[in-house]
Amino acid sequence: MAAAPDHLFNLRNNFFLGAFQAAINNSDVPNLSPDDAVERDCLVYRSYIALGSYQLVINEIDDSAATPLQAVKLLALYLSSPDNKESTISSLKEWLADPAIANNAILRLIAGIIFMHEQDYNEALKHTNAGGTMELHSLNVQIFLKMHRSDYAERQLRVMQQIDEDHTLTQLANAWLNLSVGGSKIQEAYLIFQDFSEKYQMTSLILNGKAVCCMHMGNFDEAETLLLDALNKDAKDPETLANLVVCCLHLGKPSSRFLSQLKLSHPDHMLVKRSSSAEESFNRAIQSVA
Repeated sequence: MAAAPDHLFNLRNNFFLGAFQAAINNSDVPNLSPDDAVERDCLVYRSYIALGSYQLVINEIDDSAATPLQAVKLLALYLSSPDNKESTISSLKEWLADPAIANNAILRLIAGIIFMHEQDYNEALKHTNAGGTMELHSLNVQIFLKMHRSDYAERQLRVMQQIDEDHTLTQLANAWLNLSVGGSKIQEAYLIFQDFSEKYQMTSLILNGKAVCCMHMGNFDEAETLLLDALNKDAKDPETLANLVVCCLHLGKPSSRFLSQLKLSHPDHMLVKRSSSAEESFNRAIQSVA
């Protein structure tokens, strides 16, 4: 039997590679089954979330929407304001305790994303570890890399390769693992991002991927060019700004403007927290000497 055509392939691919506006603009796909229509809507609303349009998602998804969409709305609520975090997490835990919906793949995925934001990796894995979709497997790879367990990340990658070696998420997970392992694997990661840039629309995600590989290989001039190109696409992208700070420091160029932009648009970013804590330690050291 021939496999049914995958109507959502392009939409999914745009989302996975960070072409969020393209995902939204090309989401009017005809002849979708009810399940595919829900998946389509989830991808569109998650694209809006990625672009920072949290309120649009919160306003448009009402209480009668399907469980996956309700889960996406929870993510928008969680990210929209620090004041919402506690109530969102308690709602999430209630849903995960309900056997009727706890096994929903999108709900488990959103739980993994939220607990990963909270840096509660064990809690995240409780919901994602069983896998079931390529996105859940790729999220597991990310979580294991955050935990500095590249051995477990590699096992997840093997599972993904057995399911579909050419899948965009399999390739991305492979690149993340290669970057984490380092050494000769950096060149392999670079080739994956290079392949994406030849096949698909250039996005901040692809440009940052190539730039990080270049920085690992000591090619900071090329990395800077790629990152400035990424900044033209999205002036507030936290990874682009953070990578530019690091790149400029290596090139001996001023990085304070990029750090200021990062502080303004993403005060919770790890680099902002680290630089603030370093500044505080430095000031305390000066006071103790003075």
